[in-house]
Amino acid sequence: MRIVTPLRIATIAAAVSTTVALSLGIAVAAGAHVQLPFSGDRNSPACARSQHDLERNKHNVVAYYTTAFNDKNPRLAVKLYGGAEYIQHNPLAANGFDAFIEFVESFTAAFPDAHIDIKRVFAECDFVITHSLATGAVPVYTALGTKLVDIFRVDKHGKVVEHWDVAAAISPTTANGNPEV
Repeated sequence: MRIVTPLRIATIAAAVSTTVALSLGIAVAAGAHVQLPFSGDRNSPACARSQHDLERNKHNVVAYYTTAFNDKNPRLAVKLYGGAEYIQHNPLAANGFDAFIEFVESFTAAFPDAHIDIKRVFAECDFVITHSLATGAVPVYTALGTKLVDIFRVDKHGKVVEHWDVAAAISPTTANGNPEV
């Protein structure tokens, strides 16, 4: 009978990781193209190639998000930072900026104390990712708040054209003492 120990699990995980890494290395060496997640199409005209454009993209996304939700002015957010289209991946909202405006106006009317505190912003190519703490909309955000990761795609002018999000309630306890956001 074999006993499963943390060392054996770690050894198996290392072996699997090595096998995958070697397989990818062989595929790359053989000329295969490997697309990394969230890398975007580097040939796209919307791919930011300078630090200036990446900073512009981050600024526009943060301003779009905070103007819409914190300032409760989604119309202004769309006017200033919205692109030619808006593709929405949140299952609670429809595509298009009109649907975005309606969604935010309805949400902030129902939860006037709702607030998004953006803690981190990352930009690569035509993507901007925010890591935030959402509060003030109990029960939606829970009494402790909700951690959010939002992914935005922007056009070549840094205007928002697509959105994905992931949300989870802040845990009441932590084994490590570190904040979740």
